[in-house]
Amino acid sequence: MLFPSSQLLAGFAVTAFVQLGVAGARYQLQENYEGLDFFSKFNFITVDDPTHGFVDYVNEGEARKSGLIWETDKLVYIGVDHSNIIGAWCRRGRPSVRLESKASYTHGLIIGSFWHMPGGECGTWPAFWTYGPNWPNSGEIDIIEGVHKQPKNMMALHTSDNCLVDGKQSGTWLHHDCSPATPFNAGCGVQSNTDDSFGTGFNNKRGGVYATLWNSHGIQIWFFPRNKIPKDITRGDPNPDTWGTPEGNFSGSCDFDAHFKNHWITLDVTFCGDWAGGVWGQSGCSFTNTFWLVESIKVYQERTKSHAVDESAESFNLLSQPDNGEGPIAG
Repeated sequence: MLFPSSQLLAGFAVTAFVQLGVAGARYQLQENYEGLDFFSKFNFITVDDPTHGFVDYVNEGEARKSGLIWETDKLVYIGVDHSNIIGAWCRRGRPSVRLESKASYTHGLIIGSFWHMPGGECGTWPAFWTYGPNWPNSGEIDIIEGVHKQPKNMMALHTSDNCLVDGKQSGTWLHHDCSPATPFNAGCGVQSNTDDSFGTGFNNKRGGVYATLWNSHGIQIWFFPRNKIPKDITRGDPNPDTWGTPEGNFSGSCDFDAHFKNHWITLDVTFCGDWAGGVWGQSGCSFTNTFWLVESIKVYQERTKSHAVDESAESFNLLSQPDNGEGPIAG
């Protein structure tokens, strides 16, 4: 069994978010993924990894049996097999988990609070992201993504043709074209300039919060270290207007409503694959720290607008995508 020691949680001084009930708040809580019912709101995706990683995504029953997942009323653990030697004789690779929300979203303010993320270990490729059906025509938003010992987060969008972006941000632009025309199909990427925004450094600082605002005008991503989380987030009354310059600001001439719709929230860990396999030099490996420790993922909508959760779109997620050798990029 792969359950961490009972001391794992002792180092995390958890502050629970206040449930939204703030009169006059601009954003209304639409869905809250946390605690004991966290996994009931996700599908466990078990298809072969679209990014060709050395990974075996398992179902919920196998994940629980093997200790890859567990939950309390405060925290959710999502890990990988770290006790077995996994060699080329394995059909798919190291057991791991890929979660996709049962509900899909068009627009919203997505706020994820994490005390720990995978990263900093051999060939790991963790991601927290969203995507829609018929990839890339409904778009992809990579909120947290990186490989191996990468110290800073990478953010990106992926779309079909004719989506160019720009915007004032604290991160560094890598590409402005979100289409498959970018080198290695990298999309329009932004490198964070914030130390400890990913991997080992992120974990050493007790994690933090990633907030993503998506509307018709664009997509903005902020990162707040644990000791700098805005009070409006902790009290359940988020106000992006007060958060300052985002890490990634994807705005400009792109028609965002045409390129982004009906997204599932996705959380996973793969290994090697199309990106991580190209930067990892073989070395001694231990995957005991390759896990997500989630406090919550919350989805808010503006009170003045109506963007309902689309439960009917569930049947169109990766479980039903054609196997044409292509697929969503992240993790």
